[in-house]
Amino acid sequence: MVDFRLTEEQEAVRRLAREFALNEMRPVARHYDETESFPWPVIEKAHALGLMNSIIPEEYGGVGADKLTECLIAEELFYGCAGMGTAMMANDLFLTPIILAGTDEQKRRFLPPFVEKPIMGAFCLTEPEAGSDAASLRTRAVRDGDEYILNGTKQFITNGSVASYYVVFATVAPERRHRGITAFVVPRDTPGIVIGKVEHKMGQRASDTAQVVFENVRVPVENRLGEEGEGWRIAMRTLDASRPGIAASAVGLAQAAFDDARRYALERHQFGQPIAQFQAIQFMLADMAIKIETARLAVWKAAWLWDQGHPSTLASAIAKAYATDIAMQVTTDAVQILGGYGYTREFMVEKYMRDAKLMQIYEGTNQIQRLVIARHILSS
Repeated sequence: MVDFRLTEEQEAVRRLAREFALNEMRPVARHYDETESFPWPVIEKAHALGLMNSIIPEEYGGVGADKLTECLIAEELFYGCAGMGTAMMANDLFLTPIILAGTDEQKRRFLPPFVEKPIMGAFCLTEPEAGSDAASLRTRAVRDGDEYILNGTKQFITNGSVASYYVVFATVAPERRHRGITAFVVPRDTPGIVIGKVEHKMGQRASDTAQVVFENVRVPVENRLGEEGEGWRIAMRTLDASRPGIAASAVGLAQAAFDDARRYALERHQFGQPIAQFQAIQFMLADMAIKIETARLAVWKAAWLWDQGHPSTLASAIAKAYATDIAMQVTTDAVQILGGYGYTREFMVEKYMRDAKLMQIYEGTNQIQRLVIARHILSS
């Protein structure tokens, strides 16, 4: 039976996250956007309330939130600020490969610190010459006794310069392409890690995006996730798990833009009446509402499939591509409804529009999502 009712616990978490977004994130969103500074005070408050790292299992000190609950939190955090939301949710991207592929000993070593204090993690897959073609990554991992020596550069890494830990994907055999990729957990204080360029972005400026360079970084064998050559599978499984959350985040951003546009349309008067009385504006708002609602349903389906243990790659790719596309469309329409005011920094819709663009790019561009979708529908 299909049931769209949330549990009491999920409703409570959703309310908590919405209140946090409105009371703690919204008031400072413009400040962190304009200063491009990392929102440590907001991070600390979110951590104290349990709105970060919710996917850590109970046996390792976490709350063990299911995928739908994670998505509910993500939607509300992005309703507050997409930049801050990305910083927080990037921790789940770091934690997921450890939860999926780590041994019990590794989980007990690497997961509890994220429960105990507000620290950040980073997922290091993308490289300067390996973006969508991640299998062509060049970062090398050479076995040397009980250690691996890592050399290479990772690009566009969320939380790159503020992370305490990294999950790093490197190849032990470049000629094997994806079959040589191996995953490692690397503490930030390991000698040889150098922070390169910190990016100045069009949007999501409250999130840290940096280049991370590994120069003869020695990593013990016990920090390897899975066996040699299993890194590609771990990375792809991680992205399957993370895409519903990205889609939910896009829904939250789109909802914020819609709510601002609706409010403005009811308050703004032209030709002797609120512009909400004009059919042109009504149709725009109706289309925005349709897109948001259908995107949210796609998110919930993808999350449900994951939680039930069913194959979710197709549903996750559809949700990610569709929700982030509609976020771009809805935020653009919000700017249009506000007209000249929407193009100024007096209102937040211009920020929403700038923030939305990145969501079509990170964690697999929407063109890559369409390749994933096409392969599934043509091979089934």
